[in-house]
Amino acid sequence: MPQTVDPDLEPVPAKAEPHPPGLYALFTAEMWERFSYYGMRALLVLYLTKALGYERKDALGLYAVYTGLVYLTPLIGGRLADLYLGQRKAVFIGGILMALGQFALAQPHLLHLGLGLMIVGNGFFKPNISVMVGSLYPQGDARRDGAYTLFYMGINLGAFLAPLVAGYLGERTGWGNGFLSAGIGMILGVMTFAFTQRLLQGAGLPPGREPVPGATLLTRDWLEVGAISAALAGLVYGAIQGWPTIRPLWSPPFTESSTLLAVLYKGAVLILGLAAFIWATEPKAKAEMAELHEPFTAVDWQRIAVIAVISLFSILFWAGFEQSGGTLNLFADEKTDRHFLGYEIPASLFQSINPVFIITLAPVFAILWTKLAERKFPLPSVAKQGLGLVLLSAGFGVMFLAERRSESGLISPFWLVGVYLIFTVAELFISPIGLSLVNKLSHPRIASLMMAFWFLCTAAANYLAGMMESLIEPYHFNLWIVLGAMALVPGLLLLALTPILVKLSHGRV
Repeated sequence: MPQTVDPDLEPVPAKAEPHPPGLYALFTAEMWERFSYYGMRALLVLYLTKALGYERKDALGLYAVYTGLVYLTPLIGGRLADLYLGQRKAVFIGGILMALGQFALAQPHLLHLGLGLMIVGNGFFKPNISVMVGSLYPQGDARRDGAYTLFYMGINLGAFLAPLVAGYLGERTGWGNGFLSAGIGMILGVMTFAFTQRLLQGAGLPPGREPVPGATLLTRDWLEVGAISAALAGLVYGAIQGWPTIRPLWSPPFTESSTLLAVLYKGAVLILGLAAFIWATEPKAKAEMAELHEPFTAVDWQRIAVIAVISLFSILFWAGFEQSGGTLNLFADEKTDRHFLGYEIPASLFQSINPVFIITLAPVFAILWTKLAERKFPLPSVAKQGLGLVLLSAGFGVMFLAERRSESGLISPFWLVGVYLIFTVAELFISPIGLSLVNKLSHPRIASLMMAFWFLCTAAANYLAGMMESLIEPYHFNLWIVLGAMALVPGLLLLALTPILVKLSHGRV
């Protein structure tokens, strides 16, 4: 009797086929969406402090709230896509809302409306386009880590262009022009996604619809996209108008005495709200699962446990890495010699350093992971996560030395270049591999939800990143030493746990 091979344990050889055309369609759409997001990210803190007169602490606090919520809403967008919309419709809804948000940000009096639209839009766009990348490959395909690394290169191509275009326009010709250019980038992303649907091999269609290659959305789907986008925009506008009434519930007086208490209270409120949302949609989820005839098994639950562990560890990585848009952005503005040949380099342009390194190194890492898989010596994805944390801690060691040097005057920009290089290598061990790992371990019915959980942990990290200065200020700790320890210790722990987590994944890492 011939033996059968479990596809989860015996990957498809990476060199068997080239990547499908749909990968490059998603690559391009995501590139423009990230151009939009990182254009705004490069400008926000500088815009708040220089144009709107925010104090440093308040600007970083708003940045923390925004970058936290922008990765919290994917849990909602991912769940709605899994159960009702499908990934494609969710991506279009998210893209439309984010474009509207950027155009609103171009008007100072619409700041909060713009940020609200960006937050909600990202919740629909971000997890669902990431899930569709994995949907292009059969389970166990060794090309998947390489595919996510190439997809990640598209993300960072947009991130590289954004500060050069939106950042430059914002700082040199007017803040509104920077946000306007970011909005145009988002429109280009939506158009790209619309015109390349036929390349997606049927991925991302609404639940219950046959994933036929070359299939596109129907007229009724487009009507739903327009109606839902309009309804959500109206909901955000209503929430902004009603904020004076809502605010006492979000920031009650007893939380004003302690930053830590405020963070814990708001975190609890958000967790309870998300739990209520998941509970309300659970009957639909159970019905969908019954129709699939793919019940959860003990193996599925063990794989979900692995997703939970690596997602929680990722909080500590992103809490450090996301200093790039906050404290490192201000360090570039205040403590770095930015003059070159008589020209002052805008601080926001330093945000392009990391994407340049990503674009340069991502193909190298994609080839490396593929070659290791071909030679039957793959580095477990969990171990890659641990190594990424250890590398990040080294970057904060360099940052500590840079700050000491800055005490005697402005320092060379090459200090920040070195830090961003280390951060980039660490990021390539964490982010694209994490996206791939979540996709490989998820049950098909909750793929978007699990991807959203990964982004939920990023949300917690982003909020923590913006609040780090305020949290440690009463204790007079050095920020860079604290961040380095927060990366090094869990990184070593994750490396120690790798054999256990590999066993629980049952061959999928």
